Amino acid sequence: MAVSKGDDVVDRAYDVIVVGARCAGSPAAMLLARKGYRVLLVDRATFPSDTVSTHFIHPPGVASLKRWGLLDRLTATGCPPVSRYTFDFGPLTLGGAPGNDDSPFAYAPRRTLLDKLLVDAAAEAGAEVREAFTVDEILVEDGRVIGVRGRDAGGSSVVERARVVIGADGRNSVLAKAMRPPQYHERPPMTCGYYSYWSDLPVHGTFEIYSRTGRGWAACPTNDGLTMVIGGWPYAELAEHRDDIEGTLLKAFELAPSFAERIRGAKREERFAGASVPNYLRTPFGPGWALVGDAGYNRDFITAQGITDAFRDAELCADALDEALSGRRSYDVALGEYQSTRDAQVLPMYEMTAQIAALQPPDEQMIQLVGAMQGNQEAMDAFARVNSGVLSPVEFFAPENVGRIFSQAPSR
Repeated sequence: MAVSKGDDVVDRAYDVIVVGARCAGSPAAMLLARKGYRVLLVDRATFPSDTVSTHFIHPPGVASLKRWGLLDRLTATGCPPVSRYTFDFGPLTLGGAPGNDDSPFAYAPRRTLLDKLLVDAAAEAGAEVREAFTVDEILVEDGRVIGVRGRDAGGSSVVERARVVIGADGRNSVLAKAMRPPQYHERPPMTCGYYSYWSDLPVHGTFEIYSRTGRGWAACPTNDGLTMVIGGWPYAELAEHRDDIEGTLLKAFELAPSFAERIRGAKREERFAGASVPNYLRTPFGPGWALVGDAGYNRDFITAQGITDAFRDAELCADALDEALSGRRSYDVALGEYQSTRDAQVLPMYEMTAQIAALQPPDEQMIQLVGAMQGNQEAMDAFARVNSGVLSPVEFFAPENVGRIFSQAPSR
């Protein structure tokens, strides 16, 4: 996919073109525009619009919105804060606070609201936004990405050049397909999950998480007084249950009778949406290009880390590109640090997500640890913070911390 030097192009050029304007692309465009760069942000969708995705933002992602001056806009949508995570393992239930003093809450805003908020923030920062713009080709010259060829809302062919093109258009990114970056730490799809929205199912500011062998589901509050419920089962069972999603989920809910009773008294307001996703890390940069969000790293949705990861990637990548484009550091050094920092931050959660997504019964040590945490609020808060991404699994499951939890458990 290349363009020759003789092809006609529009004579204006950008510092950065961002392909994809949702949770990774719009923040990246906004942050780069705020730094004074000329940014073009394109997306084939128009906004507001929905997308097949969970939409939970853990406290670290909320902290990003706060840093960017956008948290008040989120709360103004009426999305209720989530101050507590509960983990129902069947015999035992743990509950803890997922955040810290700086960012105590999580939120689960509808994507129609969140994505529009982010696109508007990018435009206000000075990025040029083109909705209903389809990228057909990544332009490459002498081994370096130099721009894109696409079609605007009217169907006209358009060519735009930039010093760097960012792919923020998800796991099927047109940029990733063109550049074929190496993938590593790969795992196939592990679960399939489906979600919808119920009225009359109050969860009182709590993210409820249910874990059973071969099944898992969760419920959290979202906009308009609705509760999002998402449930899943092993990917190997996808074909067996795809024609009866609701029946399969309702049967799973019976494994927690109190929840099953509550949802029987509620009303499903929308159709089901769902997906199965592969797990991978991709090399997120090369000459003239970079990847953020799911385009560069994807994991099973069971730990709901996607939006939080997208926000972090956007910030890391924007900072690295600022150093490279300004000449303060070489491109390879700055973007290489983006990759190494990203990997160091996501790999512990990536591995924990894979373990949870296996939907296997806990081993004896985990059973004992959960039992030891019950009634120990400090330990339960720390467990919630591991699942929210505030605390690293490496730190929580370190032998000295596990030993401390056992030593504090009451003798039985």
